Formats: sequence, C-alpha cells, structure tokens
Amino acid sequence: MKPSELIDQQIAEAAGWRGETLARLRRLVHDADPDMREEWKWGTAVFSRNGMVCSLGAFKDHVKVNFFRGAALRDQHGLINAGLEAKATRAIDFFEGDELEEPKFIDLVKEAVALNAKS
Repeated sequence: MKPSELIDQQIAEAAGWRGETLARLRRLVHDADPDMREEWKWGTAVFSRNGMVCSLGAFKDHVKVNFFRGAALRDQHGLINAGLEAKATRAIDFFEGDELEEPKFIDLVKEAVALNAKS
C-alpha cells in the first residue's frame, strides 16, 4: 500500500473524534506546505520536506503531533504541550474537546518546514 493509503486507513481505524482530528491535522499540514510528502514509518503517518517534519498518531485518549526538531522551534503561539524534556523532539497532545487553532498550527508547521530548509 502507498503511504497515503496507510494514512487513510489509520484515520479510519481511529474513528470518532480521534479520526476526525487526524484528518483535520493532515489537511492542515498540507495547507501549511502543499509540497509536504506523506510517508509511513514506525506504523504511523510521517510528513517530510527536506527531512522529517512531523508525525501524527492516535492513542487511546489523545492525538499526538510530534515535531522531529521541535526543541529548535520558537513556538510563538505556545502550542507545544508534550515531550518538553526530550532532547530534540516536541509534541502537541490533543484531547477530546480541545480547541485546534488552525492558523497557529499552520504557522508552527511552516516554522518546522523552514527549519528543515536551513539545514
């Protein structure tokens, strides 16, 4: 299967609010950078542009966006709320009912893509 098909399957299997959130996040990642490449690594969706940018995963009670170089992001909107102790990565955990501020999330993805472009 192609990575995009595996991601479609991941979204379908998550179902409910988690599946809806994954689908919305996937759309926003592509809105931030239409040239973002979808990959399938470690059993989850990975988005790359000049290297890995972020991954999406659904867990029992939350959906996670992991930024591979998140420790280097400014995160001017204060979206990052997980993995704060990790050496390189940072994440956003979304729980049911959490607000997703689309323009701020898009800004963060754009910042992550720009960071990869500098490397």
